[in-house]
Amino acid sequence: MAAPTNNMRSLDRAFDVLGVLQEAKQPLRLSEVARHASLHVATVQRILGVLLERGYAARIGDTYTAGPAALAVAHAFMVTNPLSVLAQPMLQQLAASTGFTASMYVKVESSRVLIARVESDHPLNYILPVGERLPLYLGGAGKTILAHLDTAEVDEILGGIGDMALASGATVSKAELFAQLEKIRSDGFAVSVSERLYGIASVTAPVRAADGTLVAVLGVTGPADTLTDTQIDHLIPEVRRAATTLGTRVPVAG
Repeated sequence: MAAPTNNMRSLDRAFDVLGVLQEAKQPLRLSEVARHASLHVATVQRILGVLLERGYAARIGDTYTAGPAALAVAHAFMVTNPLSVLAQPMLQQLAASTGFTASMYVKVESSRVLIARVESDHPLNYILPVGERLPLYLGGAGKTILAHLDTAEVDEILGGIGDMALASGATVSKAELFAQLEKIRSDGFAVSVSERLYGIASVTAPVRAADGTLVAVLGVTGPADTLTDTQIDHLIPEVRRAATTLGTRVPVAG
């Protein structure tokens, strides 16, 4: 009876190591991978051996990175997952009609992951690659996800976080964040200005399946000096309409 438990523990640890490699912004030494994964060096070395053999890790000198097999998994998601497939033409239409970059995020553990992005004719002055993981407590897309979680889960995600510093230089307390989440739930959209990146604004809305389940967050992003209050008022119904339409097309999980 103990074997399945041990097998599951090994699998869990392997995903912990893979997660460290995926989130790293640079190659990591064995000891660094072990520290970030909170595992013994010998355990991590064994796991990396398997990941290297399978192509999910790559070795550069005495450091490690995510491997090409991880990219193949991402490609499989992009071409087979109904949400990803359905979103692409919707984002293209939204970017064309608004003139702003259109993006879609989903929740992965305590982060949000960009799974689709279409640049407008006026691309942003920074690159955010598909697959990037970002915090949930900064930016409209992340807070839209937080707003649809129960209080216990939000508390767990924010457990080690105090006042949150914004790119604008302002700080937000947890009490203020909870008030923002309540407003997002009530309004059905979120507006963010200079939260994660200074000078960048966004309008986002939840994508809900037919059963009401939140499956993603869709939105548009542009320079804050271009997204005036008048422009935002015009974008809100467009973004909400696109999110609602996409939600009606997403299959309900069985």
